[in-house]
Amino acid sequence: MNKKLISTLSVLALLIIILVAGGIYIFVVQRGDISERQEKLDELNKNVYDPVELDNRYQELERRSAELDSILANREFNIPQNISSIKFYNFINNVVADFPKETTVNVEYLRQAPDKEFFFHEYKLTGGGNYNDVYKMVYAIEQSKELKKINKLSLTNLVKTDEEVPLFLVNFELIAQVYYSLDNRFAPAEYVENNLATGPIYDAFYPLIRNEIPPNVDNLLDVQGARLLALIPEGAFVADTKGNTYLVWEGEQVYLGYLTKIDYDNNTVSFILNKGGIIEQVTLQLDRNLNKK
Repeated sequence: MNKKLISTLSVLALLIIILVAGGIYIFVVQRGDISERQEKLDELNKNVYDPVELDNRYQELERRSAELDSILANREFNIPQNISSIKFYNFINNVVADFPKETTVNVEYLRQAPDKEFFFHEYKLTGGGNYNDVYKMVYAIEQSKELKKINKLSLTNLVKTDEEVPLFLVNFELIAQVYYSLDNRFAPAEYVENNLATGPIYDAFYPLIRNEIPPNVDNLLDVQGARLLALIPEGAFVADTKGNTYLVWEGEQVYLGYLTKIDYDNNTVSFILNKGGIIEQVTLQLDRNLNKK
């Protein structure tokens, strides 16, 4: 047997050995991996969507999301997701921004605690000021879009003198809780605050009868001891005890009150005065002797 034939047979035998070894590796060793990958490929092929179908599904989900947002936005209160404890400070600053200087508000952070499936930040608010200002702050907290609750409220009266004019104020102390959730199911994507405006209300701490009478800082007509000098179509001439003469008409403000009526038939003028909570009606008669002179 010549060397060429031996070499050819050797190469052929080596090729057969490689093919057998490769077949064993592919069909025996890698068979499990191939089957597993084929299953994954089949599963991926099942979830392949047409781009048009995907766009339609996206449009439908976007429409449903807008509907849910509209429903949440129309609810009186929402519970936001993971709200920052700093946000309540900014909320109070915006509420009290236009309050007068005699109204003060201090905010102290107390704790964070759960409440059933929700959580809340708790704050302590103290200070004092005008009754209506305190009411506006309490109303804003209770009626805010993002759910807030006042858990405790204490009010006491306070009389403060400013340039000899008494100010009837109130001191307050309240505990406020600001609620939040761990997910976004209870609030819309875009936050819109409720209308927190409120008109003036009766001051329950304002005394009905007061010892203090405000000074006549505007130099208005003091009706006490005054004399009616003359009646004219435009109004009435009235002189006070110091000899100062004033032309007043119906609805005109005087010291502690207003001119309510000019009676040309009976030659009288009538005033309503508020003397520290005591309402008094004063009528001045035309001085006929003065007219004769």
